[in-house]
Amino acid sequence: MKVLFIVPYAPNRIRTRPLHLIKALGAEGHEMTVATLWTSDEERAEIDALGIAPSHMIAERQPLARSAWNCLRALAGTEPLQAHFSWSPRLAARLRQAVDDTPFDVVHVEHLRGVRYGLLLRRLVSDRPLRPAFVWDSVDSISLLFHRAAQESQVPLARMAARLELPRTRRYERRVGRRFDRVIVTSEADRSEFLRLTRPAGDGGAALRVDVVPNGVDLDYFSPAADVREPLTLVVTGKMSYHANVSAVRWLVDEVMPRVWSTLPAARLWIVGKDPPREVVKMGSPDARVVVTGTVPDVRPFLRRAALAVAPIQYGVGIQNKVLEAMACATPVVATAEAVAGLRAQDGSEVVVATTPAEFALAIVTLLQDPAVRGRLGQAGRTFTERHHDWRQVGAAMTELYRHARH
Repeated sequence: MKVLFIVPYAPNRIRTRPLHLIKALGAEGHEMTVATLWTSDEERAEIDALGIAPSHMIAERQPLARSAWNCLRALAGTEPLQAHFSWSPRLAARLRQAVDDTPFDVVHVEHLRGVRYGLLLRRLVSDRPLRPAFVWDSVDSISLLFHRAAQESQVPLARMAARLELPRTRRYERRVGRRFDRVIVTSEADRSEFLRLTRPAGDGGAALRVDVVPNGVDLDYFSPAADVREPLTLVVTGKMSYHANVSAVRWLVDEVMPRVWSTLPAARLWIVGKDPPREVVKMGSPDARVVVTGTVPDVRPFLRRAALAVAPIQYGVGIQNKVLEAMACATPVVATAEAVAGLRAQDGSEVVVATTPAEFALAIVTLLQDPAVRGRLGQAGRTFTERHHDWRQVGAAMTELYRHARH
């Protein structure tokens, strides 16, 4: 099939879903045309590294000032800021030309930020006898994320933004979802939230058609290695500028680690991830009990050397890629229920789930003191990712969804 894949930000290892979906769909034999935006020379290089032929790549620069202006203008309206953040008139013009020039079979739109492009193209081809199927990969239910952030975030600005965006986003997701032939999310919880949005409407509109296509993990890149693990070292990974990760590490450092140190004073924590805000940087300690690395070129050495990976997420939606990446490296994982809600991993055999600070600390201490159990748990995690989260499986599932969407 000829697929127009619209992703409103540069695909890269942090935005792993579009990066690997594009590759997996290409491997499935689809003719991929990718449309995206970039904000820096680094992102421009990441787009070039996709290896898409220039004739099938539509890329436009989107300065952050343009996105800020988009949001400022949207404040006076009723639509969520996310729906306007990535709007580019130049990209829109090139997309119009692309659908005039090419008879696409599928238009695939990623995230709430990409929806306006999908709606624009759908209007453009609505009167054509053979129009493409329109698929919106929302990834997560953003309204569900805002609902949880408004209640649980320890970052005041994030709570305020979530409360502003929540009612707008609920209305928008319900309204625009019906304009796509399929809506895709990564977990059953997100699917349930999308379906719930239509039930109280009472407006006679069609129910959303929502499918679950989970995230995968690059099993060749994130793989076990012969690195010697540091026996009392924990690692938490993620984009540290993201408010949910800030709340998570605050809870970990303030509530969990003092309990761990009371039993294992030599235990260490690595906080590894891009762009940590000042409050996270301050968590680093002179005695190296807590190390905040900031941006690193490669998270794998940290995952492969740590005795345990921890995922102390307090709120979130979808699938936590940080958990899949640690499991793929055969690093045993201790996680909150929120961090693994999108996975089918078995508590106690493939991952250890803990809820309260005391439970979380006890799980960490118990595993740090038992290398044999850590080894079994790590290997079981690797096997789990191989069975359920291979990107080739995800690409095949998306191909089947495309076929259904076209009929």
